[in-house]
Parts: sequence; structure tokens; C-alpha cells
Amino acid sequence: MTRFASAFSKGPALVTFITAGDGDTAANLDALVAGGADVIELGMPFTDPMADGPAIQAANLRALGKGTTTADIFAIAAAFRARHPQVPLVLMGYANPMTIRGPEWFAAECAKAGVDGVICVDIPSEEDADLGVALRAAGVAPIRLATPTTDAARLPDVLNGAGGFLYYVSVAGITGLQQAAQASIEDAVAHLKAATDLPVAVGFGVRTPEQAAQIAKVADGVVVGSALVEIIAAHGDAAAPHVEAFARTLADAIHGAKENAA
Repeated sequence: MTRFASAFSKGPALVTFITAGDGDTAANLDALVAGGADVIELGMPFTDPMADGPAIQAANLRALGKGTTTADIFAIAAAFRARHPQVPLVLMGYANPMTIRGPEWFAAECAKAGVDGVICVDIPSEEDADLGVALRAAGVAPIRLATPTTDAARLPDVLNGAGGFLYYVSVAGITGLQQAAQASIEDAVAHLKAATDLPVAVGFGVRTPEQAAQIAKVADGVVVGSALVEIIAAHGDAAAPHVEAFARTLADAIHGAKENAA
């Protein structure tokens, strides 16, 4: 996991999410990197994205409406890896597209495309055998989710077999709408960091550089998705310069957060 280690070793990392097949995905990915994103999450469009709010739901429908397939996503990933050899790339999505051909097939395709990690929202740690075993065997990190309802009894199960980083879902809800109180984020991050050496990245409800900077004072990474997806919705295939500009404001805020706090 050298790409993850490198990305998080520089200080708080900007982790950005967009949906594959929505807008000019290759241009938007390049724009995120140019804007200072440290880790990229690429969403796999799915008809029933249970964890996602209206913005990402709409992006899924736009991507599927264009006929985006799993093969297309791996082609996008492989081309990204060729252009950006050092930037960690994570596929985020749901179990059906990842397991319908068998977890070994999916894991092998991830490895072949240069994917570093996978977040599968609806395969819990208790069902690790459905995907996690195959991912680890292929050298791909199963990235786990912790939430405000993940208690001390369950946290060891969440962390068992996890890799890359731990994604803390800061609200008990869907992407893009609610925002967690900073105090609750600080408490949760401290609790999680006491339990794991994995970097802890915080997401869900982070929409502005100011919010991102506050979270970056305590977390190893900040995840921003819906706000970027909304820019793509507004500008379509011409979104890349707008994506880059917004990513830069986030990156500047996150990368400077601990310096400003010192």
C-alpha cells in the first residue's frame, strides 16, 4: 500500500469522489489531481445507491443513462493509472457490480487496472469472505467504513482485514445533506485512531473549504464528494476547470490546516 502510505504521510489528505461515466470523467480526474487531490475515489454507478443522497443518485443515473459499464470503469481506472502513477485510486460502490462475476474476477480486474482499494458500502465486515478475501489476495485494500453507531464491541470486526485507510462516515445518514458537529467528529476520530494505525479519513456532509479545514485539524484525511458531483452536474462535459478550481480551494484549506493550528 505504498501509494496510500505516501499520500497520507504528507499531512492531512484531500480525498475526492466523482462518479465514473458522469461528464468527461478522464478530464475531471485529471482536474482533481491538478487541483491537489491526494486520493481519488471513483464511484461505480448503480441503480440503488443506498448510502448516497440526491446529488450522487442523479450522477449514477446520468452515468447509467450513457451506458457506462463495469468494463468502462476499469478502462477509466487503467488510463488514470497510466497518467498518474503515484495517486491512490479507490473504487467505491455496491456489492452487485463487484460480485456478480465472482469476487476473484473483480479483484483481479482491480489489480490489473492499478486500483489501490475498494469501498463496498453494502458488504459489512462480517461478510468479508464475499469480497475482502479476494481483494487482499490480489493486493487490493478493502477499505472499511466506521459510523457514529460503530461501538467499541464491533470496531475490532470492522478493522479486521481492513487496509488503505479507515473511512469515518460522520453522520448517520446519506451523502451530501447533513453535517456532523465538529466536536462529535473530534471525539470519534480520537476513538478510532486509538484503535488502529490506519489513517482515518472523514466524509459525508463536507461541502466547503472551511469545514474541510476544521476536520483536517484532527483527521488524517477529508473526503469531499457531493459538492464536486454538483459541479459536474452544472457544467457537464465542460466541468473540468471548475472541478480543478474547487479542488484547489479544498486542498489549500486541508493542507494548511495543521500549520494554521500550530
